[in-house]
Amino acid sequence: MSRLEALETLKTYYDAFNAGDTAAMEALLADDFEHHVNEGNIRRGAEAFREFNAHMTQCYRETLTDLCVMANEAGTRAAAEFIVNGTYLKTDEGLPDAKGQNYRLPAGTFFDLKGGKIARVTTYYNLSDWIKQVS
Repeated sequence: MSRLEALETLKTYYDAFNAGDTAAMEALLADDFEHHVNEGNIRRGAEAFREFNAHMTQCYRETLTDLCVMANEAGTRAAAEFIVNGTYLKTDEGLPDAKGQNYRLPAGTFFDLKGGKIARVTTYYNLSDWIKQVS
């Protein structure tokens, strides 16, 4: 995969995210996909990511803006920085009660890509900032 192909893959991934099309996001995943989440355990495989997406769709409505995507020349590693603009829809276990609060949160994601697919997604954000915004 070239750098341009990697960037196109991530554009497709984030366009699908903003459209709420989790199936299109999941279609981009490698068989040995790993999802490393901020403040959580590693999810392995597309099925675990599908379950995560279903849960997130119930609890949050989010759109990403100010997206900046970068990739190495080989197209094997990439990163993105963005602003998460969201609404907290349903109380997520262990977090403050949801009352339809809006939030705006800087975040970043790192990717491994191989064979034209996304093999790893690692996302970082400031959880304490999010909690302050929704409390």
